[in-house]
Amino acid sequence: MINIGFGPNILLGFILGIGVLLLYFLRVIRPEIARDEDIFFATINLLYSCILIVHGWRLDPILLFSQVLIITSLIVAGWENIRLRGLLSNIAKLKYKQQDKEL
Repeated sequence: MINIGFGPNILLGFILGIGVLLLYFLRVIRPEIARDEDIFFATINLLYSCILIVHGWRLDPILLFSQVLIITSLIVAGWENIRLRGLLSNIAKLKYKQQDKEL
């Protein structure tokens, strides 16, 4: 039997699930900044979000707060990582264009 009670755990699980889906679709939208290990981490986090949705009703407030802190830091670090990948990709493109002009 699966007991899913609506609470903050559902919202937290859906926020993480949306972040994971964005990481999956990064390979389609901007393949130059996608890495192979993104699929692994996205799959693990998708499983984590499903566990939060199904079994999150068991969390007492302090455990729920720790999950909020973990997911917030995970999303912020992932966002910064993807942004920095994009900046490195743009720098590499500019260097490649400068080398073509010099030749």
